[in-house]
Amino acid sequence: MSNELNIYYDEEGDFLEISSGKYTDGYFKNLGDGIFERIDKATNKVTGIAVHGFRKRTKGLKDVKLSLPVKMQLTS
Repeated sequence: MSNELNIYYDEEGDFLEISSGKYTDGYFKNLGDGIFERIDKATNKVTGIAVHGFRKRTKGLKDVKLSLPVKMQLTS
């Protein structure tokens, strides 16, 4: 598993996606209520999550700040 965390936010579509490692061929599995898992086609493993309506869900929360996209290296 890669230590790279990728965060992408589409402001127009109000769609937040957080994934781990290199972006590979995959698909989204709908978990309901606008929450999705990103599944790698080759390994069938979860590689990320996505939230539709992220800004709408966080409206009124004081501490939510977005400055995206962002790439981070995680260390253990």
